[in-house]
Amino acid sequence: MFEKGLLAGKRILVTGGGSGLGAAMGRRFVELGAELVICGRRLELLEATAAQMRAELGGKVIVAQCDIRDGAAVDAMMEEIWREAPIDVLVNNAAATFIAQSEHLSFRAADAILAPTLHGTMYCTLAAGRRWIDGKRKGVVLSILSTSTITGRAFTVPSAMAKSAVLALTKSLAVEWGPKGVRTVAIAPGAFPTPGASGQLRPEGRDESWSQRNPLGRAGEHGELADLASFLISDQAGYINGEMVVQDGGAHLRSSGAEDLLQWTDAQWQKQRERRSKD
Repeated sequence: MFEKGLLAGKRILVTGGGSGLGAAMGRRFVELGAELVICGRRLELLEATAAQMRAELGGKVIVAQCDIRDGAAVDAMMEEIWREAPIDVLVNNAAATFIAQSEHLSFRAADAILAPTLHGTMYCTLAAGRRWIDGKRKGVVLSILSTSTITGRAFTVPSAMAKSAVLALTKSLAVEWGPKGVRTVAIAPGAFPTPGASGQLRPEGRDESWSQRNPLGRAGEHGELADLASFLISDQAGYINGEMVVQDGGAHLRSSGAEDLLQWTDAQWQKQRERRSKD
């Protein structure tokens, strides 16, 4: 679909890049000629993912262990990365979520979602943007959001709040930073199943016919998201700024994706809380 060197010469940081959609996007970026930096909390996972990419693709892949919930740690990571060379693109992919009845959410549980999804994204965006602007460099921020920014979503309220706030960040900085050469864009994916997300969002007992109700009758494929991300961060998308592209097969036009949970019994929710407490 793309020229092989579409992202040649670009240095890209992907948060949560050790697995799932982050790794899928990172892999595609390397295939298209980019130099990749992946960050996350689990160094062993990052190193294994990077080693596999290097072996299979032959590109340059660097790891940066960082807990993005800690603003000082984010700034230190950016300093370390910039010491070698500035990045050209930041992909805010790291996030957390799980299903829960909102009235049963503890402060700690809510913060466990808000901290990486909202605060971590903001810390990374400001740290990169500050350095681009100070250095008079162009840059791109791509944030991976959710269709809950359009529909809202019951039972994942902290995540819906955080993603909506990041959409506001995307739109606001498009105006503030656009004149300084920094673009901000976003993707709202629908269902792109990963082991981590599926374990949190689709536990035993949920309606399994959801994909059949998608207007296209299926879930998304990781390569489809990776291709869209590659286009949005490339120079070919240089006139797209402050926008969120929805990629969900039209599912949000039919449902928010949480309606089946309205039928859950108290016993099912109790079982879910017990399962969460063991994680």
